[in-house]
Amino acid sequence: MFNNDIDSLGTEELINYDSISLQKLKFYTGSLDTGKIVSVKDGVAKVNGLFSVLSGEMVYLGYLKIQGMVLSLEHNNVSIVIFGNDILLKQGDLVFRTFVIMNIPLSIKLFGRVVDAVGNIIDSGPKVLACLSRKVDTKAVGIIPRQSVNEPMQTGLVAIDSITPIGCGQRELIIGDRQTGKTTIAIDTIISQKASGYLYCIYVAVGQKKSTIAQIVQFLKKTGSLNNTIIVSATSSEPATLQFLAPYSGCTLGEWLSENSCHALIIYDDLSKQAVAYRQMSLLLRRPPGREAYPGDVFYLHSRLLERASKLSSAYGNGSLTCLPICETQAGDVSAYIPTNIISITDGQIFLESKLFNEGIRPGINVGLSVSRVGSAAQVKAMKDIAGTLKLELAQYREVESFASFASELDEATQHTLFRGLRLIELLKQNQANPLPVDVQVIMIYSGMKGYLDKLLLKDIEDFKIFLIEYIYNSNILLGLKLNNKLNNKVLQEFFKNALKDFTL
Repeated sequence: MFNNDIDSLGTEELINYDSISLQKLKFYTGSLDTGKIVSVKDGVAKVNGLFSVLSGEMVYLGYLKIQGMVLSLEHNNVSIVIFGNDILLKQGDLVFRTFVIMNIPLSIKLFGRVVDAVGNIIDSGPKVLACLSRKVDTKAVGIIPRQSVNEPMQTGLVAIDSITPIGCGQRELIIGDRQTGKTTIAIDTIISQKASGYLYCIYVAVGQKKSTIAQIVQFLKKTGSLNNTIIVSATSSEPATLQFLAPYSGCTLGEWLSENSCHALIIYDDLSKQAVAYRQMSLLLRRPPGREAYPGDVFYLHSRLLERASKLSSAYGNGSLTCLPICETQAGDVSAYIPTNIISITDGQIFLESKLFNEGIRPGINVGLSVSRVGSAAQVKAMKDIAGTLKLELAQYREVESFASFASELDEATQHTLFRGLRLIELLKQNQANPLPVDVQVIMIYSGMKGYLDKLLLKDIEDFKIFLIEYIYNSNILLGLKLNNKLNNKVLQEFFKNALKDFTL
């Protein structure tokens, strides 16, 4: 009888229960701070007895003390997601409270390392002892500490820095089908920060193969970019609970840096896999499915994560957390549920098209669907002046591209649009792991926008780009190039006159 009475009690009633009844309760459950597993399956444990546990609290399950987190507070029991191997747990095992909301350890020594979603080092290096910790799921910083995004975050990619510029504190979505170069853009952005030493980088890998993450680690190590990067890994072989948690853990590290007056860049690769993991977890927690079987709060899952990106004002240290989420589409369908959710949260998107990628245009950015809502506020003045009409010219080229086979029958203006557009596209092509400084980018775009490439054959433009980059570094042009002022046309005209002359020789 007594046990049934206890099962029917709510938390508020338990608080007011008399001391004799609490002693009886301790006899049945062991303690108010411990519970017993009723059932465990698919990474979720139903636990009875934790009557005063908090939502989001860390707990330890079983004699092996497997870590878990409380997610659903129900009438008679609580549901706990397990961050380890649930096969090692069975009905009747004790569950212990920690009285600590889920947190992650913080340390400068995490740079250059690979950690899991709960902050444990998982590479072959030495362990790191961290004296600081921070809650994983916190409220985003308010309006007053923020300021508008006005500081450029250079990716090193000409097509992005000129057409869809990204600012420190911005959220720019990278979206496209699988195998279109989404991760390549993210990794190139990390590599480009090596030269400036300006940004600390956090790369969150969700639902990827372990071999893929190992390749990324080796690639970053080879390019010397791993020392200012933390990699948070939740592979496809790990429980859905860890894949759900990993982006929040990475974001916590980024917030810690930004609040200490640093500039941080975080990449979520990718959020569509996190949404799938959250769907799996929610269905196991008996939360009702909604559109496309995702739970109704899947929008909140991403909004409370992406809203944490910010540009802090000088009164709060002037730090920033820039966010580059990645989202995968199916057959280019940007109107699907998860892509539209993330597009509505972010400050713009870079849309990668399979057709362009397969044609050899890399990065295969669709200029028409790509946009930055921060725009030229996140560009240096020189880039803003010279690249202002670049997107328009490329859009005009895309409109008349289908008529290219009838070029002899077109009017002169349309032929010029086709002629110029082909050269600009060649100019924006860029090889992997070859980021360019912004001053070099400005000179390259100047060559296309002012018509210097019109004097070359299409097949010679790639060779001219290689020649031009070397020619820029061998000349003194960069010394006199003031990026925050108007470009000196006379100096650049003389420079390109000599460059074209030397190239043709």
